[in-house]
Order: sequence, then structure tokens, then C-alpha cells
Amino acid sequence: MRRESRIQLAVVLTLLLGGLAWPYFAEYYTDWLWFGETGYQQVFATSLAARLGIGALAAIVTFVLLFVNFRLALRHFEDPYLVLGVSPADGTPLMLARTGVSRLIAGASAAAAIAAGVYGSGHWLEWLEFRHATPFGDRDPIFGQDVAFYVFQLPWITTVQGLLLAVIVLALAGSTFIALLPGRSAGSGPLGAMRVARRHLSLLAAALLLLLAAGAWLDAFALLQSSSGIIIQGATYADVTARLPVLRLLGVVSIVGALLAVTHAFTTRSWLLVTGFALYAVTWAGGSIYVTAFQRLVVTPNEQVKEAPYIAYNIAATRKAFALDHVEERQVSGDALLVKDDIAKNSATIDNVRLWDRQPLLDTFGQIQEIRTYYDFTSIDIDRYVINGKYRQVMLSARELNSESLPSKSWINEHLTFTHGYGLTLGPVNEVTQEGLPVLFIKNLPPESSVDLEVTEPSIYFGELSNDHVFVGTKAREFHFPRGDDNVFKSYTGRGGVPVGSLVRKLMFASRFKSFKVLLSEDLTPESRVIFHRNIVDRVTAIAPFVTFDRDPYLVIAQGRLFWMLDGYTASDQYPYSTGTESGLNYIRNSVKAVVDAYHGTTTFYLADPKDPIATTIGRIFPGLLKPMGEMPEALRLSSISLASITSMSRTLGAMRRASGSPSKASVR
Repeated sequence: MRRESRIQLAVVLTLLLGGLAWPYFAEYYTDWLWFGETGYQQVFATSLAARLGIGALAAIVTFVLLFVNFRLALRHFEDPYLVLGVSPADGTPLMLARTGVSRLIAGASAAAAIAAGVYGSGHWLEWLEFRHATPFGDRDPIFGQDVAFYVFQLPWITTVQGLLLAVIVLALAGSTFIALLPGRSAGSGPLGAMRVARRHLSLLAAALLLLLAAGAWLDAFALLQSSSGIIIQGATYADVTARLPVLRLLGVVSIVGALLAVTHAFTTRSWLLVTGFALYAVTWAGGSIYVTAFQRLVVTPNEQVKEAPYIAYNIAATRKAFALDHVEERQVSGDALLVKDDIAKNSATIDNVRLWDRQPLLDTFGQIQEIRTYYDFTSIDIDRYVINGKYRQVMLSARELNSESLPSKSWINEHLTFTHGYGLTLGPVNEVTQEGLPVLFIKNLPPESSVDLEVTEPSIYFGELSNDHVFVGTKAREFHFPRGDDNVFKSYTGRGGVPVGSLVRKLMFASRFKSFKVLLSEDLTPESRVIFHRNIVDRVTAIAPFVTFDRDPYLVIAQGRLFWMLDGYTASDQYPYSTGTESGLNYIRNSVKAVVDAYHGTTTFYLADPKDPIATTIGRIFPGLLKPMGEMPEALRLSSISLASITSMSRTLGAMRRASGSPSKASVR
């Protein structure tokens, strides 16, 4: 290829790769700005550094191992051309120059390295948890390992072993293929007599057997996380008595096989390598037959007695994993009589018995309080407040803006003018008007309160419904709320949003939002700000993807402001001996409370369960992310405590199921 053609090809490839990479760069850059605005740039930097570091390391190791091994296999050829095969048409040999083969080797190694890098970067959290693991304080009954080994360390070790095993298999397969190619220089004998190639392939085989030995060692620990049918989650009597010794024997045989392979590399005894792999295969097959026979002949005839200790391990671990070991049991006869004094003593409870059902109330709110078609009540939440000196249970719902229902949809209307919802509707759970409608303590636009519970900032820029980006501080007038036939306009004065700034930033945001109007709009100024990740669940998940959040946030009024609160769950599917849910999770804690200011967007995470090792590990990985519950404002803390008092484990598991699906239309707190 001529020099000019090479330059043209390089330019085309550079432009092509740049065009493909630009959207990712724009997204990461704007994410960096957004994390800076939310105050969690260190979280983004830590996760990004871990992704890039692990991905780069995996890619480099993979490329070096493959490229070096392929080059070692190729160096034995002295002919300028290598025969890759025979043409099926006329039988002529298909030949390729050594330089061409070298390029193919480099390209194949690079492709495998990219795949390994992507795979490795996806396991960034495993690496960080491995480094910052917090002990559980509980040990498994078989190996005596702390549970943290299974939850934090074993997954990362297994990932590394699996990746190295895949790379060595590729290196061995590719090197063998290259070594078997025709075209070796004159005087070279068959493969068995090629001393250097023999040594190279034998050492690769030894590395493969050592990795298989490591796999057998890891499989022994994995027995405690395995499912052995409907009886036990975790290692059974057959696993501990038969399968575990087989795995240990398999590990020893693999090491012996590796030693035989190394010996084979430096001797002329061809049977050594075959013997090493044959021993491994016979041990693996014979071990499987032995375990199956042991289960049927020894365990099954007296299964209940044999499995009793392991069933006890399973029950005890499950109770600990789901925090059921602290449940207080009480005997209730059920024959107590209800008298007048009981009602008088529990008047606070009787006076707050809920009459309204969620869905009918949600529909009623929509009919009498949406006021405009572009407002929606998304869900009903239940909370408790001291109102006019009395502790009252209330039902409330935020009046959010639904941009899909705007009477005139345009880019200016959707992103510059109609930017937020406004106010809420709140009423007691146990009162009804003469017309059969709910009694409303807070209603209308602007909010009117008939009690001492006031809302001084009713604007809702962040909510359950909001998810599209909006620009504030622009030249366009920002709709605030309707008043009769007129509209009230007001500019956003909150702290949320990323400054649009320079032309470069505009270009980045235009790329992220796939809209050239961001570049062309004359309404945007350098002081304008763009607010995105406005949906509550999307917002907290973007900051802390390692916590599973309930998909149904609940609205709280505190100090005259509106806040959204979400329950965050730490979970794992690696707890030894614990029986999991349908989704596979076998450990869960409601350890995190997230609070989002509906106006400013300020997002704060609080550690609700400091005894949870997973939450503690997250706190070690990301210092400052989880704040103590004592730092939560008192009004919010009281609300979270009152809500927690009616929370049960069934709700926790139900929340986890909701977290993996779509949010419901209405929910109760």
C-alpha cells in the first residue's frame, strides 16, 4: 500500500472511530458535570477510575498473553510465506506472507483484549468490594470462613480465575493452530520433535491445569451457595461427604498434571502430557459418578437423618440473611374482649382508621384537583403529621406536570416554558364530606391550607413523573401555575441544574439530548442551567447504582418544603446456605434512606442500618456518600421513623420485587 493511501486510510479510520466515540464522550462529560452539580463527583470519579483501571488491566494482560504466545508459535517458521489451507475450487494452496500473519495475530489479540477489557470493567464493583470488604462477624459452618469472603471476595477471585482461564485456552488453541500450519523450514520434523514448540505448548497446558486446580478450589466454596433441589440451599450431606473430597482430589490431580506438563516440556517423554489430562478427565468423570452413586445409595435411603444438620444450617443462615433471627415471638390467645376502656385508651388509633382506598382516592384527586389537563397525580402516599395539635394520618399526592399532555407540544414548551409541577393535595384518611368527597386540608393553586401545615415552596422540579430535561434561567418565560384564565410566570431560583456555559458545553448537551436546538436556541445564555435526571428513582439510581431503590418514592412535607423519600436496599445472592427469593437474592437490608428536595434537587443518602456490612462497605468505597441518620433534619427523621414503624419484611421483599419491575400507579406508605 502506498504511503498516500495509508494516510487516507488512517484519516478515515480516525474520523470513523471519533464519530463512534463522540456520543460516549459527550455523555461521560455531561455526567461529570452533573455529578459535580449534585455534589457526588467523587463517587463518579471512583467508579470511573475503577472501570477504566480494571478494563485497561484486563485488556493489557489479555493482549500481552495472546500476542506473545502467538508470536512465540510463529517464530519457528522460517519460510517467508505460510500455507493457511487449500482452495476448494482448484486445490491450490492459500498462502500468506509472514508480515500478514503478524498483522492477523496483532488484530486477533487486540480484539480479544477489547472484549476482555469490556468484561473486566463490568466487574468494577466486585473489585472495590474485594478491597474494602467489611466482616459480617458470622462464619459458615463448613469452612469457618467469614460471610464477607463469600459476599465480597469470592466473586472477584472467581471473575479473575474465569478470565485467565479463557485467555489461556485461547492462547493454547491459537498457538497450537499456528504450530500445526504447513510451511515450516526444511529440516524441521513433526510437531513431536519440535523442541521449542513442544516446550511452549506444554507450558501453556501446565498453566491451564493450574487454573483448573484453582477452579476446583473455588468450586468447593461455591457448594455453600449451590441449590441441591427442593430440600436445601447450600451444601448437603453428599456435597460435604463426597463431592468436597472429589473437588480436593481434582485440585491435587490438576497440580500433578501441571507438573507432568512442565516435565513433558523439557523431556522427550510424550506420554506425560497425555497422562496429566487423562488423570484430570478420569477424576472428574469418576468423581461425578461417585457423588451420584453416593447420593442414591447412602443418602436417599435415610435422607431425613443425613440432611438434618444441613437443613438446620440452611434455616439458621436464612434467618440471619433476612434479619429474621431478631423477630420477637409472642403468644396471642385471640380470645380477648374489647371493652369501652380499650377504645378510649387507643383513641389515637381509632381516630386514624383509614376509610379511603388508594385507587378511588387517586381518581378523585384527579377529577377535582388536577385543574389543568397537563397536571397529573401519579400516586397516593400515606404519612403522619401533628396537625392542629393532634397526631393525624393523612393521604397526599403531588400535582406533577405531564409534558405529554401539553396542549401545544413544542421544544420551547417542553424544555423552556413548562418546567415543573406545582403543589399537592392532602387530606385525612378518615373524613368524608356530605357529598362523599374527601376532606382536603391542602388544595387548589396556589396551595390553600386549612390547618397549621403550610407549604411555602410548592414547585416540583423533581418528581415521580418528571424525567425529561428542562432549561431554567433562560430568556423564555417560565410557567409557574394557572390563575383563572391567566397564567403566572416565575423564574427558577433554586440550586439545581448544570450551567450551560460555553459553546463547547452546548455542543456536549446537544449531543447528549440529540437536539441541535440546544445549539441554535437564542433563549439560552451562558448563565442558563439544564436540569436532568429529574425523575426521583432515576436520579438516586444514577448516583448510587449499587443500591437497589424502591421504585415508589413517597412525598414528605418538612419545614414548609416538599421532599421525596425512598427506601434503599442492599442485597446479595452470595450469602452461604441462605435460601433466596424468586429473583435469587438471599440477603437483604433496608439500610439506606434517600431524600430528594423537590425544588432544589438536593439528594442526600442516609445510613439507616449501620450494622449492615454491605452498607458499611459502600461507605468505605465512597466516603461521605452515606450520612448518619442523626444528620437527617428532625422533621424528615420523624417521618421516616413513623413510616418505618409500619414496615415489615414482607414489604421489604415486595419492594425488591417492585424494584425489578415497573412502578405502580398508586401505592401506600
